[in-house]
Amino acid sequence: MASKEDVCKKIESIIPEAGKCGVDFQVAYDQDNHAWTVDLKDGNQHLKTFVEDVEAEDCLGKERCIPLSLQIGQLKHNLELYHNS
Repeated sequence: MASKEDVCKKIESIIPEAGKCGVDFQVAYDQDNHAWTVDLKDGNQHLKTFVEDVEAEDCLGKERCIPLSLQIGQLKHNLELYHNS
């Protein structure tokens, strides 16, 4: 299984506009849902999404990162829309 640090570094590298892990977004493994959570924040606002294990593993191990990058990119876009409304 991927580590939190691996997932953080991969998100930072493929979606630099998401910011820095631990500052602009948080990553944690959710045991109940068997998925990674990515919590993106902008000031006091934040949005969270789940990244399935297989998506994280495919991105980290096989460089198949389109689903992960689309999901995090959409989360960033939605947060900006929510923040600016």
